[in-house]
Formats: sequence, structure tokens, C-alpha cells
Amino acid sequence: QLHLTMSEKNELTKNLEMVQNELQEKESEMKREISEYKDRLLQAEKEHQGHLTEANRKNEVEIEACHKKISSLEHFISSQKVEIEHLKSNKEQLNNSLKEANQALGELLKIKVR
Repeated sequence: QLHLTMSEKNELTKNLEMVQNELQEKESEMKREISEYKDRLLQAEKEHQGHLTEANRKNEVEIEACHKKISSLEHFISSQKVEIEHLKSNKEQLNNSLKEANQALGELLKIKVR
């Protein structure tokens, strides 16, 4: 009986060692896979950050170009407003001159008719 029990104990010990070895192998395998996934994730994050940085740089360049264009258009609009005011002033002067010329012409015609 004792011999049988000892034999079973030895068998169970061997089985336990085999299971423990398998678990250690699986744990090592899982740790290796986790490490690989972490490395891939880190690489993907670096690439993503690189793409974001490049996109941000392009956006900043584009925004700066838009600011310059807006500034240029504002300057153009301002100069056009000045030109419009100048033209209005000239028009008013020409209208006044035309009115004076018409009055003078009217007076000359009256004198001529007499």
C-alpha cells in the first residue's frame, strides 16, 4: 500500500512539474508576445506622432499663407476705399464745375438773346 501510494505521489509530482513547466513556458511566451505588442504599439505611436507633427507644420504654413493673403486683401480694400473717396471728391468737383459752367452758359445765352 505504501509503495503504491509513494508511486502515485511520484507520478503526481512528475505531472505537477510538467504542468508547472508548461505554465512557465506559456508565461514566457505571453511575456514575449506582450513585449512585441508593446514595441509595435510604441512604433505605431511614433509614426502617428510624426504624421501629426507634419500635418501641424503644414497647417501652420497654410494658416500663415492665409494670414498674409488676408492682410494683403485688407490693404487692397483700404486702398480701394481711399481711391473711391478720391473719385467721389473729383466727381463732386466736376459736378460743381459743370453747374458753374451751365450757369455761366445760361447767363451768356441770356445776354446773347437781348
